[in-house]
Amino acid sequence: MLSHRLHAARKNPLGDIVRVLQDDGSVDPSADPNLSRDDAVRLYRGMTLERILDNRMLALQRQGRIGFYGPSVGQEAAIVGAAMAMEPDDWIVPQYREPGAALLRGMPLKDLICQFMTNGGDPAKGRQMPCHYVFAKGHYLSISSPVGTQIPHAMGIAWGMKLRKEPAAVLVYFGDGATSTPDFHVAMNFAGVYRAPCVFFCNNNQWAISLPVSRQTAGAPLAEKAPAYGMEGVRVDGMDALAVYGAVRRAANAARNGQGPALVEALTYRFGPHSSSDDPSRYRDEKEVAVWMARDPLVRLRRFLEARGWWDEGREASLEKEIGDEITQAVAEAEAMPPVPVETFFEDVYAEPTWNLREELGEARSVRRG
Repeated sequence: MLSHRLHAARKNPLGDIVRVLQDDGSVDPSADPNLSRDDAVRLYRGMTLERILDNRMLALQRQGRIGFYGPSVGQEAAIVGAAMAMEPDDWIVPQYREPGAALLRGMPLKDLICQFMTNGGDPAKGRQMPCHYVFAKGHYLSISSPVGTQIPHAMGIAWGMKLRKEPAAVLVYFGDGATSTPDFHVAMNFAGVYRAPCVFFCNNNQWAISLPVSRQTAGAPLAEKAPAYGMEGVRVDGMDALAVYGAVRRAANAARNGQGPALVEALTYRFGPHSSSDDPSRYRDEKEVAVWMARDPLVRLRRFLEARGWWDEGREASLEKEIGDEITQAVAEAEAMPPVPVETFFEDVYAEPTWNLREELGEARSVRRG
């Protein structure tokens, strides 16, 4: 009897997948978030910037000009759409595929590329591995490399906001693989108990490097995990920027209003490699890739803009040139930056350097002078 009840409850416990845009760009009016023209174009520009930046940075990595890169091609709607749904006072806690979110929050493109190159213009002063950027001014936390470890950080920020009675929320990005980590469970459980204003955003791109989601968990859909922690769960078409924006917007508003956390599972796909060190052709079927690429999130949003009369081929060509020129200039400026100064190795440890740190700094300068 118990197994029968559980089976019945699992048939469709979270409702249908939220979708606004059809593949042809037409809209479901009942789910339309009603973005203004300016906001819709801003969303599309942010997604296009991330796509072009990814392709350029992968090329730089192959040329030996940056050491490592984690591309996000195919996931732009999920990344930029979610970030755009947040308010300026909210915090964003990333994994390592969200440069589009950092740029949307106002991070200068040159600073981002300096981080990729770990030079003197790197906001992290060369102390992070490449592709691990931070933009504190824009409430964008530094990236944590071990899978899933950023999730408790986000929950902690959200709980602190609640204790201080701040009307803000936190958005934390993670992938399907991170849901198999202890940190995911700990953060979800804590947030559910203490009603922390946190939006847990699972970018389910179907693959944790070479491991398919079917081997990650027997409890798919991943959003089904939410009720066990006492929070709302929703599944959204992660290739649909408007659907992602609307779902995250609703979850963030509810969190700010004291209604507790939520888990948003965005169903998306990683078109390319997991990172510049990966070869996806060794473990993925190209037919599977082709099915998802036919649902390209940029194409879908562009069709929507064109149907509204907000976009055309001329604007598209102009945008691509504008972004290409911006990246070319930022790369040139970043490559002209000097290395990270040796003095920074001794900074940010104590408010005032201790005598032995000052002594070590003097020794380092002597060695550098030869």
